[in-house]
Amino acid sequence: MGRCKMGLCFSDKLRMNRGAPPPDVVTAFMAYTEGGNHMTSGQLCRFLIEAQGETEVLVSDAEKIIERVTCVRHHITKFLRHTLNLDDFFGFLFSDDLNHPIVSKVHQDMNSPLSHYFIYTSHNSYLTGNQINSECSDVPLIKALKRGVRALELDLWPNSTKDDILVLHGWAWTPPVELIKCLISIKDHAFSASAYPVILTLEDHLTPDLQAKAAEMMKETFKDMVYFPESGGLKEFPSPEDLKYRVVISTKPPKGNLEKEKDSESDASGKASSSDVSADQTEEETSEAKNEEDGFDQESNNLDLLTYSRMILIPSGNARNGLKEALTIDNGGVRRLSLREQKFKKATEIYGTEVMKFTQKNLLRIYPKATRVTSSNYKPFSGWMYGTQMVAFNMQGYGRALWMMHGMFKANGGCGYVKKPDFMMNKGPDGEVFDPKGKLPVKTTLKVKVYMGKGWDSGFQQTCFNTWSSPNFYTRVGITGVRCDELMKKTKKEDNTWEPLWDEEFEFQLTVPELALLRVEVHDYNMPEKDDFCGQTCLPVAELRQGVRSVALYDRKGERLVAVTLLMRFQFV
Repeated sequence: MGRCKMGLCFSDKLRMNRGAPPPDVVTAFMAYTEGGNHMTSGQLCRFLIEAQGETEVLVSDAEKIIERVTCVRHHITKFLRHTLNLDDFFGFLFSDDLNHPIVSKVHQDMNSPLSHYFIYTSHNSYLTGNQINSECSDVPLIKALKRGVRALELDLWPNSTKDDILVLHGWAWTPPVELIKCLISIKDHAFSASAYPVILTLEDHLTPDLQAKAAEMMKETFKDMVYFPESGGLKEFPSPEDLKYRVVISTKPPKGNLEKEKDSESDASGKASSSDVSADQTEEETSEAKNEEDGFDQESNNLDLLTYSRMILIPSGNARNGLKEALTIDNGGVRRLSLREQKFKKATEIYGTEVMKFTQKNLLRIYPKATRVTSSNYKPFSGWMYGTQMVAFNMQGYGRALWMMHGMFKANGGCGYVKKPDFMMNKGPDGEVFDPKGKLPVKTTLKVKVYMGKGWDSGFQQTCFNTWSSPNFYTRVGITGVRCDELMKKTKKEDNTWEPLWDEEFEFQLTVPELALLRVEVHDYNMPEKDDFCGQTCLPVAELRQGVRSVALYDRKGERLVAVTLLMRFQFV
């Protein structure tokens, strides 16, 4: 959580504001109580409708809020209190449980084909750390599912005796985990955070008999959860609603015989020399290109593979014969195309329109380049801007890119499926589609006011500090999205206080608010050393609730900082 810490020995310079509400809060309280000292449920209801934009709220809802607030703040006299005083009202506004900043439930149409949604997707989902020698485990799978991730990747390899299946990162030194252990953990946690389908993308290095064994394992483990598509291929993908509580398989259809890959230098355990992972065009990348992106073969006639073939709802393929051919719309069926991040960048530079048209019907998956051996990530908007549904991320690769991923999938109740904007699915009279690099008009202006923050004194490690280490907080706030919308600003720093009051407002003109994220970071100014990180969050702009809202902050890994909260206001004009 950085070096910002609570002090037990306070310096003379330290100021503790201790909960004084900002002027706007006092003004609102006085306006809705008509100058009185207590706010009734009717007055609170009016405030929620007029100032907070909550059109569906009733007086009975306001009564429940008052009951919950007084229960916490006045537990001894709670049965005697049916109104809020100024401090109660301020406490309500600062409660992220009662006054959260975004829509908290699934509210989008879930009946469109899978290709109409951004899907929360992880890369090498079984790795605990770096891409070279970290342990393979079912634990990252469980963590991802609990966070709401809906698409997991498993790399399947034969064991040394070729009679069982391991999950590991090939051409590296990652200690493997048994496939059956991963499948059981997926079954147990698949729908702990969302009822919508879990997609298993399989990078398959198996012989035909082991492919058949994998199919049996999945059938036995998932039972009725596994989805068997109707034979004959799909003209259109099912919807998330159609696939509720189902596990969906995506991989290349198997061949009758597994051909030995002439570029492969690994043994059955996936070991290789260090030169295999030293360059961008590594054996790992070659393997992903061959196995994730290997064309679309017809279903094998081998009866041992029939079940395995029938399980595949989403067949995968690649750009082996060139990007233009790979992006050609196949009217005979739908599929998934996988591209590493560099090839995807090339595709958007040369065939941007074709990429957008492809993603209107088919699934596109991007995965990190092989040189990201530390499990770092690329900027996800490079994919989302072109309708890419499956922007695959290293979920253990903490940093701003992953914070953006977390932020995007807070949308739509955190269910892991976010509906793409309608303009990304439409075509003009001459076949024209949305161009994210084109000159776009401003659709709306978002006003963001950063009032104050609190919770660092209880949320961070307690140590004694001196006059040189007391906190000087400032907030960075801005937009990430399409290029012309990106902008970061920051507040002044508030010196020597654990409860900074900034009370500053910023404006952001947005051309594509549907794809924008509001980024918020708090830092402790620490000249001449590097400023200390003190919390962050990313929020989908399209989901922001107007008015004064409580905004919870998270650590570098995306875990909630228990007590650290900002008070902010959002307004669209």
